[in-house]
Amino acid sequence: MALSTFVKIGGITNLSDARYCAGMYVDVLGFCLEESSDKFVHPTQFEEITGWISGIELAAEFESEEADYILQKLEKYPNISWIQHQRLETLVELADSGKNLIYEVNVNELKHLENQVADRLANLDIFMLVRGPHDKLTKEEEEIILKISDKASVILGSGISEFNVKSLVSSLNLYGIALEGGEEIKPGLKDFDELADILEELEVED
Repeated sequence: MALSTFVKIGGITNLSDARYCAGMYVDVLGFCLEESSDKFVHPTQFEEITGWISGIELAAEFESEEADYILQKLEKYPNISWIQHQRLETLVELADSGKNLIYEVNVNELKHLENQVADRLANLDIFMLVRGPHDKLTKEEEEIILKISDKASVILGSGISEFNVKSLVSSLNLYGIALEGGEEIKPGLKDFDELADILEELEVED
């Protein structure tokens, strides 16, 4: 079994999410390493979770940390191969780190800058994770994304459901999608309904 497109699940905080996603052949699991966040994962917690899974790549997620501090912090988090950040300039500083890089941005910040940003990301081989402000993308937002995805690798992080995921990947020329993990109701007990519906829609037979 496999998934028909690249899938990253971010904000992982518990083993239930991690094991489920690994079992569904998700490509990347993301962990928030920004200490001010409610989803911050301590190094001990990170090792407890990742020690039970295999065959899946791991991402460190940041909002505002500086590049040097990120590299120092990653020494405590083994096997991280992706870095996600909301500041493009920080990612540029990390271009020689040997990590895959993801620039997380709101689609409305890209108005009138689509071609400029797309060219820069393509030249630096940086992925873009685009989020929208609402549950459904507007036509204008789709047009912005399409202009970028013509040149750079775009991962869509909002407006996704089991009913539109395949059509969005195709019509917007997406590299893949990004979804978010959730909180456990109690240890070992999770409501996977929405996440499962989308991943099951993407399942393909080997």
